[in-house]
Amino acid sequence: MQKITPYEITKNPFTLIGKQWAMITTCQGEKINTMTASWGGVGIMWGKPAAFLFIRPQRFTRELMDGSEKFSVCFLPESQRQAMTYCGKASGRNEDKLAACGLTAGRLEGVPVLDQSELALICKKLYRQRLDPACLLEKEIDATWYPNQDHHYMYIAEIETAYIK
Repeated sequence: MQKITPYEITKNPFTLIGKQWAMITTCQGEKINTMTASWGGVGIMWGKPAAFLFIRPQRFTRELMDGSEKFSVCFLPESQRQAMTYCGKASGRNEDKLAACGLTAGRLEGVPVLDQSELALICKKLYRQRLDPACLLEKEIDATWYPNQDHHYMYIAEIETAYIK
């Protein structure tokens, strides 16, 4: 993969995240896990290119994310849609989720990255906070999206580098 700066990414983030889906990939030691995400964004925070991610508390990837400093956000081609769908449903806590769906991971800058990625963002965590239902200005969001009160953790991370195929 070719290393680029985050400012050189030309793909539409609404399409990348909302339609193509993102794969949040992290590890603790040798245990690598990935999860599919269709919520989140990119922009500038504290003067840095940043990614904004949202992970439910029960997700195994959140446990691994909390134990690591860096992670990747990977974008796969449409040909990997079945694997991405699987990674959005399966945990990885009690199985090797990557092997189960045919994905593989290497490392770039010491961070796990899915080998099938067309674009990979190497991110460093800057901030984490659980969403507070009292702060929701539209109360129907809580009833619609959080009937089990499992409000997402929000992560803000600096996008340190990006890689494209």
